[in-house]
Amino acid sequence: MTVCVFASSSSRIDKRYAEAAAKLGSLFAKSKMNVIYGGGGIGLMGVLADAVIENNGSITGVIPSFMNDEGWGHPHVKEMIITTDMGDRKKNMFAMADAVVAMPGGIGTLEELTEAITLKQLGLFKGSVVILNTLNFYKSLIDFLEHMVKGNFLRTEHKGIWEIANTPEEVLTALSNNKGWIDDPRRIAKI
Repeated sequence: MTVCVFASSSSRIDKRYAEAAAKLGSLFAKSKMNVIYGGGGIGLMGVLADAVIENNGSITGVIPSFMNDEGWGHPHVKEMIITTDMGDRKKNMFAMADAVVAMPGGIGTLEELTEAITLKQLGLFKGSVVILNTLNFYKSLIDFLEHMVKGNFLRTEHKGIWEIANTPEEVLTALSNNKGWIDDPRRIAKI
């Protein structure tokens, strides 16, 4: 299985987020899952990559050329795909992935997660979408998604698009137990 991971590039966050990122990277490597991520060398992205590498796992970075030119790429990731821009980066990441995991992150991570949800809602991405809710980071977003359902901006069935995991171990369980969503998402995309 190839898992696309979206995560923070901030190095100024609570160390418990980094501990979860390291654990997740280690679990991915030990489970022989291939990891695709944004190519960064710092923050949760860097910690995740370090853990995958330290545990002899497979990891591919996908980074836009301007970020690579700034030196933001992870220096020890051997397979680094350089894209023209952010949109091309995501397109490549989704195309290579069997599943998506969103770790805590900033606005970029939020945008990537919501795109994954949108693509799955429209049947353009078929894999799992798992939200790693470390330290209840995504509580407000989860509540807002529920608010969308209650207001009929999303169908109740759309809640099956994503899964919530509170620990790295629960991420692997969610990925292993994934039974798919619905065969024809477009059938219910229109409300």
